[in-house]
Amino acid sequence: MKLSIGETLAKFLGARSVRALALGLAAAVAATTLPAATPASAHGERSQQAFLRMRTLNWYDVKWSKTEVNVNEDMELTGKVHVFSGWPQAVAKPEQAFLNVGEPGPVFVRKASFVSGIPTPRTFSLEIGQDYEYKIVLRARRQGRYHVHVQINVKDGGPIVGPGQWISIKGDMANFTNPVTLLDGSTVDLETLGIKWTMTYHFLWMAAAAFWVIYWFMQKGIIARGWQVAAGKANDIITPADKRFGGLWLAGSMLALLIFYAHANNEFPRTLPMQAGLLTGIDPMHEGPVTVISNYGGGSYKVRGRELTIKLKITNNGTEPLKIGEFTTAGLRFLNPDVFTTRPDFPEYLLADRGLSVNDPTPIAPGETKDVVVTVQDARFDIERLSDLAYDTDSQFGGLLFLFSPTGKRVKLEIGGPVIPRFQAGASL
Repeated sequence: MKLSIGETLAKFLGARSVRALALGLAAAVAATTLPAATPASAHGERSQQAFLRMRTLNWYDVKWSKTEVNVNEDMELTGKVHVFSGWPQAVAKPEQAFLNVGEPGPVFVRKASFVSGIPTPRTFSLEIGQDYEYKIVLRARRQGRYHVHVQINVKDGGPIVGPGQWISIKGDMANFTNPVTLLDGSTVDLETLGIKWTMTYHFLWMAAAAFWVIYWFMQKGIIARGWQVAAGKANDIITPADKRFGGLWLAGSMLALLIFYAHANNEFPRTLPMQAGLLTGIDPMHEGPVTVISNYGGGSYKVRGRELTIKLKITNNGTEPLKIGEFTTAGLRFLNPDVFTTRPDFPEYLLADRGLSVNDPTPIAPGETKDVVVTVQDARFDIERLSDLAYDTDSQFGGLLFLFSPTGKRVKLEIGGPVIPRFQAGASL
């Protein structure tokens, strides 16, 4: 009977040698075929579903006051956000939201945050279909190069991430300070305040927990106790000595808690919880009377071509002619080169400066109603994983369309609705 190559090697070298040889060959193949390990990049927002990024919060006019700062230097993250009218049913409404920053750890500290000019250090409410202006003041803490996003956390809906920018922080984190003036006029450094006692408390309780586990482990061990429970002798495991030890341990733990609480209360008699209450009554932006109306007439998305086609009927009730100049969704900006003759200052990976076209480039005159077909096409649709809208249950898109007048006036339109996925390159609307 003939032996296979593997059986021959096993007989000649032994099974262990064959396994070692196989592992070595696998490691060699991996070393030659896989790229070298590199630090993780940014853009984790791509892991969020397309419908979540397109049909919840539409970010626009986002600005980072600086892209290079020093440790202890402040910067501002500002912009506007539109709460989409067609908020997905699968996502909790933003009745309790929190303005935050998406960053890889505490590389910045948030010194202040404002929504519609009102300080918002805690949870607030957003209204569906409204727009809000925000500002976040950040102080650089840790040196390095980081991707910094605006972000709003929605209760039961999770974090919804906006556009991100690379920010370089120079200096040394060892020099970072975070001074705050208290109500009594004294100044403390939040970076180091209470660190020694915090570490002391943690290590004391970790040591107590370790002693507790070791004690019970030494009482015949975990496996032997498991056998006794399986044999129906669970009540015989705990001895009177164990009960006395447990009672003394409970009393000692309660006494330690009381002592630590009394010490903390004596040292810090006035405290204020940071996340208490819900801010209501924050007014949205007032944008004046509506002068432009749009009706969605259907659309399609070519998966292979990364092309979104939108049919609209737009009525201009204003006093100036308007041209379609921009479509923004999920932080991406698709620009009409006929309107944007210069490239705006915005992160490169989110800016498609030639990604929008209109079938009729002539302006929409005052009092005119025009049927237009807007085409949005760019590889960024696929790179940012917005092509997944073709695989969603309802296959709907959402975003903001901006029209511009010759004098620079801008009109914002919310557009969205179901689209028909097209998987053939030649398919049309």
